Amino acid sequence: MRNVVLWCRRKLGSRESGQSLVETALMVPLVLLLTFNAVNFSYFFFVAIHITAAPHMGAEYSIQGFSTPGQLNLPSAIPPSSGPDLSVSTLTYQDMAGLGGSANALVQVCTQANGVGKTAGTSLCKQVNPNSVTFTFPSPAADPEPGSFILNQVDVFYTVSPIIPAGVFGVSLTPSLQFHRSVVMRAMN
Repeated sequence: MRNVVLWCRRKLGSRESGQSLVETALMVPLVLLLTFNAVNFSYFFFVAIHITAAPHMGAEYSIQGFSTPGQLNLPSAIPPSSGPDLSVSTLTYQDMAGLGGSANALVQVCTQANGVGKTAGTSLCKQVNPNSVTFTFPSPAADPEPGSFILNQVDVFYTVSPIIPAGVFGVSLTPSLQFHRSVVMRAMN
C-alpha cells in the first residue's frame, strides 16, 4: 500500500501536468481559429446558394407571371406606388430574406413589361437600390432574335461580411465578399 501512495505522489507532483497545460494553451487559439473560419466558409456557401437562386426565381416569375389564370398581365419590375406589391424585385428580395442585410442588396430587373427592346442594343431596365449601393450592372445583351423573343434578366449584387470576424493582431483573415449573379431567360413575344 505504501508503494501505491508513493507512486501517486510522484505522479501528481511531476512536470507532465505543466507540459499538458502549455500544449493546451498553444493549441486552443489554433483550434478556435480553424473552427471560426469553418463557420464563415460555410456561411459564404449558404449566401452563394441564396444569391444564385434569387435572380433565377425572379427571372422565372417575370416570364410566367402570376399564378392565377385570371391575371393575364405580367408582373412589374419594381414595386408599385400603391396597391399590392407583386413585383419581380420584391420576389427576388423575399428569396434572399434569410440573409443578414439582404435589404441592402442591389437588384436590377429587365422584364417583358419594360424589358429589353426589340431592336438590337436597346434595353430598359429598372433598378431597386435601397441604400445607394455603388455598383454598375453590365448592360444586357441584345436579343439575337428580335421580334421572336424578349429577354428577361434579373441581376443581384450583394456584399457579405463574415459572421465571425476572426483575425490576428487586427488583420482580418476572412474579408468581405461581393457577389454578382445574373440570370437571363427568354420569353416568347
